[in-house]
Amino acid sequence: MTGSENDMARPREFDEDVLLDAVMHCFWSQGYEATSVKDLTCETGITAASLYNAYGDKRGLFRAALDRYVVHITERIQKGETLPPHEAIAYFFDQILSRSLNDREHKGCMLVNSALELAPHDPEFRRTIADALKNIEMFFLRCITAGQTDGTVTRALPAEQLARHLLSVLMGVRVLARARPEKALLEGAVKTALALLRS
Repeated sequence: MTGSENDMARPREFDEDVLLDAVMHCFWSQGYEATSVKDLTCETGITAASLYNAYGDKRGLFRAALDRYVVHITERIQKGETLPPHEAIAYFFDQILSRSLNDREHKGCMLVNSALELAPHDPEFRRTIADALKNIEMFFLRCITAGQTDGTVTRALPAEQLARHLLSVLMGVRVLARARPEKALLEGAVKTALALLRS
């Protein structure tokens, strides 16, 4: 057995979920470029050699962290879809508001932060981010379509247009949460968007 095969066969010396949460927090707080390998080792308590053995390099670590962040979004979507259409959208935004207003570091959204930092010049991450945003838009679209069918959401505007509007409001709230994390401001934006669905 070669050295590399030995490395692959050897059990990892860390809890992967705990590790990825720490890596995600580090990148989320500082961004991709500003995060150093030293930052990652300090945050995780894992040596650079072990991190690179598991994920290849800093880019591989970021990819794994971003994928984990997207999984968390998907879990919230799945939970929301157990609710009636309008309530599902309200629940999703309630979760966003809670996270935004209770985040003392004002990290915003890792997906939005990555869209601003990496998407313009990194095709791979641009696709990942675009796919995640599309999934959120499709969640809104499913809820709105169902709500227009049962009468709980307005038919005054096309479902696709309303879904895109909600996505835009979501992105705006997450950016504002970094620079102006004011309760009235963020809640006002969401309240107006939800009211539009009923008007």
